[in-house]
Parts: sequence; structure tokens; C-alpha cells
Amino acid sequence: MALPSFTEHPAAVGESYAEHMHTASWFGWQMLLGAGACFVHALLPFLFTRTGSAKIALLHDRMVANRVKATNRHLVPAE
Repeated sequence: MALPSFTEHPAAVGESYAEHMHTASWFGWQMLLGAGACFVHALLPFLFTRTGSAKIALLHDRMVANRVKATNRHLVPAE
């Protein structure tokens, strides 16, 4: 079985390798921050009462917005 290239998935989502690395890293850090807030909230329920759900909403919005942006980029003719 052949391994996929480093650029196959980034190209499929309309990004270069570097763009995808930046975006995926940003998502990873946001998830870590959200997870940390959730663990603190589990111990101290009066802290970070909305942080976990706010991070999830942010990540969802960014992913959907980026997917639509990448799709539209291919539909708009170059000038």
C-alpha cells in the first residue's frame, strides 16, 4: 500500500502544505486550550463555565468557513 503524499490532503482542502500545517497547528492549540479549561472546570465548576462550548463553536465555525472559502476559491475564475 502506497503512502499518500504530504500535499495530497492539504490540496484536497484547498491549502498548500505550509498553510495546512499552520491551520492544523492552530486547531491543535485551540483544542488543547479548550481541553485544559474543561479539566479545570471539572474540578472547579464555577470557572470556565462557557469556555469549552465556546471553543467548540469557534473551531466548528472556522472549519466550515474555511471549507466554504476553499470551495469558492475554485469556483471563482481567475482574473
